[in-house]
Amino acid sequence: MIAFKNGILSDKKTFLLWLACLVMLPAFAQQKKNTVLDGIIVKLDNQIILRSELEINYAQAMASGQVNNAPDLKCEILRSLVMNKLMLARADADSVVVPDDQVKGELDRRMAYFVAQIGSEQKLEEYYGKTIKQLKDELAKQVRDQLVMQKMQDNITGRISVTPSEVAKYYNKIPKDSLPYFSTEVEVGQIVKIGKPSRKNRDEARARLEALKKRIEAGEDFATLARQYSEDPGSAAEGGTLGFFKKKELVPEYEAAALKLEPGKLSHIVESQFGFHLIQLIERRGEEFNTRHILIKPAASEIDLAETARELAKLRAAIVKDSISFAKAAKENSDDRETKNNGGLFANPKDGSSYIPLDKINPAVFFIIDTMTVGQISQPMPYRTDDGKEAQRIIYLKSKTPPHQANLKDDYQKISAAALAEKRNNALDEWFEKNRGSVFMEVNPDFVNCNLLQMQN
Repeated sequence: MIAFKNGILSDKKTFLLWLACLVMLPAFAQQKKNTVLDGIIVKLDNQIILRSELEINYAQAMASGQVNNAPDLKCEILRSLVMNKLMLARADADSVVVPDDQVKGELDRRMAYFVAQIGSEQKLEEYYGKTIKQLKDELAKQVRDQLVMQKMQDNITGRISVTPSEVAKYYNKIPKDSLPYFSTEVEVGQIVKIGKPSRKNRDEARARLEALKKRIEAGEDFATLARQYSEDPGSAAEGGTLGFFKKKELVPEYEAAALKLEPGKLSHIVESQFGFHLIQLIERRGEEFNTRHILIKPAASEIDLAETARELAKLRAAIVKDSISFAKAAKENSDDRETKNNGGLFANPKDGSSYIPLDKINPAVFFIIDTMTVGQISQPMPYRTDDGKEAQRIIYLKSKTPPHQANLKDDYQKISAAALAEKRNNALDEWFEKNRGSVFMEVNPDFVNCNLLQMQN
């Protein structure tokens, strides 16, 4: 089976290709609904696989550059899709769900990242001819399905581990002439601190929102002002409307203020981790409530970033003096969610290990570590996070391995990861064998050569 990392896209090129395909898909399907160019190619109970879905995943695989255009590539991808759809079918039967706020949070996180990558919300909207809200609505089902599949996989394989003897056994069964040759690899870590707004900036943001509140109280339309001034990319285009949420699905400060309101009434100015909110309750329906808001975010000034740099310099000094390890310092202090729980280390997107080929390192990081020695930690330097926040960071060059053929001593982490992946894949195959009889599968004759039905024998 080809693994697609639970469908979570990790690079700008692949995301834009996938998003373009997804945005064009409804129109494409409408145009071709009476032809063989699109349509259902596999049915598993109430789950279906469309021909266009296969083509999107095929294009994604080819764009990644990590697979060859083998004759059976589409069959491999289709078998992976069948596995995913079986998981969704079983999740539905077993009532495996993910909370709405988790889906919304993942949508917001991904969209913020790719807005930052492409340059702005306006550029993304202009490119696809749709608002951010419309793009999120079209992506919501795919993201929910991905999160459900991830939860199912965690249920099946989350507790699986490998022992040193299993790693050695895995390594020893590889023919010596088939052992991979690794180029120069490095382990690199970072600690990121996002610039905190000063009291002055926070006061200015609050004052801007107070002025907007007075304009609304004087008769101006809340939704119109939200479209003009709100800094929430997910709701501004919709006049600030968030839609219906249940209790504990929004940040506590926002929810507490919203639930005190009567429909149509305005809140006081509310501060949360996202900034300052002015909230209007639209409707309450049982345990759910619908609100709109205007969000104003305090800016981080150069003075704030200078203070952040001083904090990082103190932390760096403590690490250099061995008062605290880099890994512990990262876990307790870093604002980068991707690295803080990995000892601060970057992960190789291909295998998840901390060893990254030197030629695959982010260019900005490469030019920093190029003049560093192993064990050295850089001075604090300016940094912009993936979602566009101004920050400071320090870089740590943990190790640098010269080119060599794979061996247990130098490459135990990578070999262990490969052994674990094989063991987990075997567990997934066993799960499939055990559960395949619980669904009815029907395959389009065009794909009979993929032998999908034989997986049920």
